[in-house]
Amino acid sequence: MTPTKKSINPLKSSDRILSLDIMRGVVLLGILIMNINGMGLAGAYGDPTVSGGATGWNLTTWITANFSFEGTMRALFSLLFGVGMFIFMDRLEKKGAGIDAANVYFRRLIWLLVFGLIHGYLLLWTGEILYQYALMGFLVFSFRHLPPIKLTLIALLLFSIGALWNYSDYKKDIKFVDDVALVEKYRSEGKALTIELEEVDMKWKKREWDRSPEGIAQYNENMRKGYLDVVMHLAPENQHYDENWPYRYDLWDVLSMMLLGIALFKWNILSGEKSYKFYVLMAALGYLIGLSINYYEIFSIMESDFSLLSFSKANITYDLGRVPVAMGHVGAIMLFCKLPILNWLKISLAAVGKMALTNYVMHSVFAMFIFTGAGFGLFGTFQRFELLYIVFAIWIFQLIASPIWLKYYQYGPLEWIWRNLSYLKRHPFRKDSQNKES
Repeated sequence: MTPTKKSINPLKSSDRILSLDIMRGVVLLGILIMNINGMGLAGAYGDPTVSGGATGWNLTTWITANFSFEGTMRALFSLLFGVGMFIFMDRLEKKGAGIDAANVYFRRLIWLLVFGLIHGYLLLWTGEILYQYALMGFLVFSFRHLPPIKLTLIALLLFSIGALWNYSDYKKDIKFVDDVALVEKYRSEGKALTIELEEVDMKWKKREWDRSPEGIAQYNENMRKGYLDVVMHLAPENQHYDENWPYRYDLWDVLSMMLLGIALFKWNILSGEKSYKFYVLMAALGYLIGLSINYYEIFSIMESDFSLLSFSKANITYDLGRVPVAMGHVGAIMLFCKLPILNWLKISLAAVGKMALTNYVMHSVFAMFIFTGAGFGLFGTFQRFELLYIVFAIWIFQLIASPIWLKYYQYGPLEWIWRNLSYLKRHPFRKDSQNKES
């Protein structure tokens, strides 16, 4: 039986789950707290001693962000993406869309991959995540019908593999640091370096140059050049991430959270259907476990004066900290959704969430014009804590603009384009065209 056109239409507003839209809005805004450091500073996303300041309010900003936001916003973004793709397929299959559902699903991911490439290479954001989400989305398809307990176990297995890989990298970094010391010893004794030690020496000098005031100044200068110059400057960095991150990080970082998200959705946790007591306990346990580990990692890094090995060692327990904190955030957000308070804020956050793709890319557009030579060329001129002023300004704009836009239009502009490309037909855009949809 051939499915009707109506069976493969996108979700209408009345079919959406409000708690997911609110969470998506919170996460979309929260992820900018971390991304802004990579957008406006050189090499400062993780290590505050490289640029942007590492004392006073700058250090406080770094501690706060890494304590509560690092890895957790990306985790929830991944979780929500997995849930979104599951709901997408589940509802189309229940409407009898048949093979057309899979066609739309994979076409949707292919176009997301294209959007990711445009986002990274042409909108100048090397930390973009759409490309990786598209690749992991191809894998999610085969797991979507598994029961939640199996999805959770697979996610735990992926987390474990990632932790083991991080441990292996830590052991390599120990050897690397030892070899750097050996290079200095050989030089002090007048001995010739072996080929292996020469490679170590070149790698260390490259690292130190990239972190030096001269290296940072050169990177800042390159980011302040004209648009095409910045495109060419960032292209190798984009290529490196696109080639290496899918197998090195995304399988263990992104896919794991997508599968865990589907499990939580099947358990009715993400739809706000559990009790207040359940979400309070979820938030309390998640924060107790995760924040304790995050505190230990931050304390160790600072005690070691932000050394290479301290960051490498912290990566071993990275998921043990960020995943529980992310679950704490889920519990807290669901409590907020259930409580009869701040309805105006819920409406605005839900609107931001409904336009997540548009608002996410808009972050990069703002950053491109603020920081690079395509606009004001202010890259590297702000301290870390000063970047938060830009974050707050973007938050206010999107919280105001998103509900106003959705008052007149059914989708965000990029969401509308994405739907048209996915379904291979033009969907009504303005609200007054809704009744014409067949």
